[in-house]
Amino acid sequence: MTDPLTAAALAAALAAAPPPRTATLVVDDGTRIAHHRWDPDPGVDPDPVPVVLHHGFSADTLVEWAARGAVAALTAAGRAVVGVDARGHGLSDKSPDPTRYGERRMARDLRAVIATLDAPAVDLVGYSMGAVVALLTAAGEPAVRRLVVGGVGAGVVEVGGVDTRALPNGVLAEALLADDPAALPPEVAGLRAFAELVGADLPSLAAQARAVHRDGIDLAAITAPTLVIAGDRDPLAERPHVLAGAIPDARLRIVAGDHGVVGDSPGFRSAVVGFLRS
Repeated sequence: MTDPLTAAALAAALAAAPPPRTATLVVDDGTRIAHHRWDPDPGVDPDPVPVVLHHGFSADTLVEWAARGAVAALTAAGRAVVGVDARGHGLSDKSPDPTRYGERRMARDLRAVIATLDAPAVDLVGYSMGAVVALLTAAGEPAVRRLVVGGVGAGVVEVGGVDTRALPNGVLAEALLADDPAALPPEVAGLRAFAELVGADLPSLAAQARAVHRDGIDLAAITAPTLVIAGDRDPLAERPHVLAGAIPDARLRIVAGDHGVVGDSPGFRSAVVGFLRS
């Protein structure tokens, strides 16, 4: 996420967002994974299938989904919502050790949270890093009824995950740990500034950057109807039609914007809600 936010605007958005019920789950390696829950709005017909959200790199559930309006849009449509803070992010446990990270490890955490929901199925939405986590989860989790992935494109097919050709993971890790962020090149300076703005743990983010998934995903194993959604100026989601074409039952939606569409674009939110409702 690189969209420009001020501390005051972020604080105001968080204060205005619907408050969640937050809990933690201790997963198999002892890491505590925080997850946040919201009920459907009163007076609307509830859908028995919850929507599970997974945020992108350096964000967390409250910053990416609650403060930006996605949670409110979903609960207004009668959906219960569960947002998972990835390890190293938000209220989940932190570590500077890259061996504790990677999107495949995060997918195991996500499946552990899903297993606690006592729901007949889930609709799963992931953005950027979270999209890779969601794709890995859906490839091996029959409980996923519908899937939405945003902020990714051909890189998932061609390099196995987030497109490190546009943003090399080693460069990102070094930028996050740099002593003088003023000297950083513009392509990483925005990410560093965003991470600092939201109070992210920089050593943990650097560890995840070094562990980024690049082993490939069995996209043909995804059975859920899928929406691939990307901004038309997003350098991390180039050629999203390549990704949509590799998933058996996928459609593609392009919206105006860059990698910040997850927070900036009403069109993004309406596309997600509409697809999950259809």
